[in-house]
Amino acid sequence: MRWIILALAVLLAAVSLLNLVRAPDWSWVWKLAIIVGEFGHWLVLLPLGLAVVAVFATGGGARVAALALCAVAVVALVRPLLSARRLAENLPRELRAAFGGEARLAAFSIARLYFHGVAPRRPIITATVAQPDGQELKLDFYPAAPAGGAPAPCLVVVHGGGWDSGDRAQLAEWNHRWAARGYAVAAVSYRLAPKWIWPAQRDDVLAALAWLKVHAARLNLDPTRLVLLGRSAGGQIAAAVAYGAHDPAIRGVVSLYAPQDMRFAWSVSREDDALNSINLMRQYFGGPPDSPERIARYESASGQLLLNKSSPPTLLIHGVPDTLSWERHSERLTLRLEEVGVPHYYLRLPWATHGFDYNLDGPGGQLADCAIDQFLAAVTAP
Repeated sequence: MRWIILALAVLLAAVSLLNLVRAPDWSWVWKLAIIVGEFGHWLVLLPLGLAVVAVFATGGGARVAALALCAVAVVALVRPLLSARRLAENLPRELRAAFGGEARLAAFSIARLYFHGVAPRRPIITATVAQPDGQELKLDFYPAAPAGGAPAPCLVVVHGGGWDSGDRAQLAEWNHRWAARGYAVAAVSYRLAPKWIWPAQRDDVLAALAWLKVHAARLNLDPTRLVLLGRSAGGQIAAAVAYGAHDPAIRGVVSLYAPQDMRFAWSVSREDDALNSINLMRQYFGGPPDSPERIARYESASGQLLLNKSSPPTLLIHGVPDTLSWERHSERLTLRLEEVGVPHYYLRLPWATHGFDYNLDGPGGQLADCAIDQFLAAVTAP
């Protein structure tokens, strides 16, 4: 029995350390890191329970070792909660300093980790935006909750997936929540690599924006108040479109854990990482940046290079130990935003990995929710 208890204690301690260190470049470990980081408030019950069993079922050195390992697991599993509480103390004030506006949500709540509601559902309108190359581009439109009949600002969501996968149904619960708060939401599809290379993806998002403007009256949305939001690959597309379009209707951009300078991204990519990122970028751009044509393609996809002083306000969200997209991408864009004087805020999560917002009500999900909500309210104000 004591060996079983010790083995379990070692396993729990080892797994919990994913909240303290960057996960290895193995896809299944990265996914485990999301669970450990954003569901640790439930997982902490395991080492606590094992410690109780160890007290009664072991003795001597085995008991001491088991309790020490369980203590390590408990501390590591609650680390996201403690970090989130610390960040939450200043988050609304810092966002107000960056963009104006006031917080409408609590930045972080222990109770919300365990007790949270489901956003009311409204019928989703699915429309065909365009048919480039014979490919039907679809858009899922989430009508805003009624607010006196006035046209609503619209959040345009660009999905992630490494540019070769994913779809507009990704994390749909987020879209329902934003719609319930009075924002129209348009989750867009785009053509995927390797069949279609950049700038097809940019053109598809621009086509979606044009469609929304044409149909604004029917959808009861305000075509002069649009915000782009993207995750991972979608964050790269959203930023490149927002900065490159020079469209005053785009009031802001939210980019979560995304690369922003694609030649830099190529320089730090490897074949042996969790995504084989070298291959992803070859697929996306049609090869490495080794010719004038492809260099221009890489640069036209780089929000960091397209940025200028008239670019829209920007909210960046990234986890420090992100295994799939290096935090340095958001750091470098932040420096550039400061240099050109564009209003911005970088929410840096010390424990979070790629896709942390899979749990909308986890420590990272709550902070991101508060930041995005306050950002949207500020930049879409009439």
